[in-house]
Amino acid sequence: MRLKSLYMALAMAGFFMLAPAGAKALRVCADPDYLPYSNRAGEGFENKIAQAVAQSLGEKVEYTWASYRGHGGFSQFLSETLDAGKCDVVMDIPYGSREELTTRPYYTSSYVFVFKKSANYDITSMDSPVLRKLKIGFEQDTPPEDGLKLRGLIGDAITFNIADQPNQSPAAMLDAVKSGKIEVMITWEPAIGAFLKKYPGLEVVAVPNGRIPGGAELYAFPMAMGIRENDEALKNRLDAVIAKDRGKLLAILNEYSVKLYTPQSDAGAF
Repeated sequence: MRLKSLYMALAMAGFFMLAPAGAKALRVCADPDYLPYSNRAGEGFENKIAQAVAQSLGEKVEYTWASYRGHGGFSQFLSETLDAGKCDVVMDIPYGSREELTTRPYYTSSYVFVFKKSANYDITSMDSPVLRKLKIGFEQDTPPEDGLKLRGLIGDAITFNIADQPNQSPAAMLDAVKSGKIEVMITWEPAIGAFLKKYPGLEVVAVPNGRIPGGAELYAFPMAMGIRENDEALKNRLDAVIAKDRGKLLAILNEYSVKLYTPQSDAGAF
């Protein structure tokens, strides 16, 4: 614990050293213990993105810490932090979110299938026939859950609640595949990318978008930064940073093995 506190102090010192004396603060809302996204020690990719943005603005990073997880989830987090005026920006939110004003997107990623390479499953979409024969894992309250329900695959599937379990790492989903508890996991790639190097026996395949009656079935999403409604001034400043430094931001995501995807459609669906 003391060692972690030391790392935190060093990381925060780094944030402030990057800004000129008397610099304004980029007030960021983040989770204090939810890697690979963020933690107090500044070890998550959201921390690194915040640091890069603040440096470009000539500002320092000032955090408001609150859990993304537990009762109310991310929506409750936004209500109690950003909407309450305790901070001004979150670093990672779906572009066009109805909950907050968003910047231009700076990356697009996807939900993915994860399974053992040795199994050699022919999985290319939610409609792949082999899925009907496999033990499937999925995260609750996500697009894959809706997709499984649509296809009548939800009954035998196993629900994971990583986003609601403050002490559980997303790596637990990879452990479940490796151990054979489940045969294929469907999850958000940025949540697991940083852990995959420890699981060389696992295959990752993007879930393509598709069509359902009355609309699109979406699994790839552009991600942006979120700010309070009507804060157009901050949005414009952040949009300018994203346009100027997008390469730097993508390099940070690459460091955390966040895979970037161009949305693909199921070939038979469009």
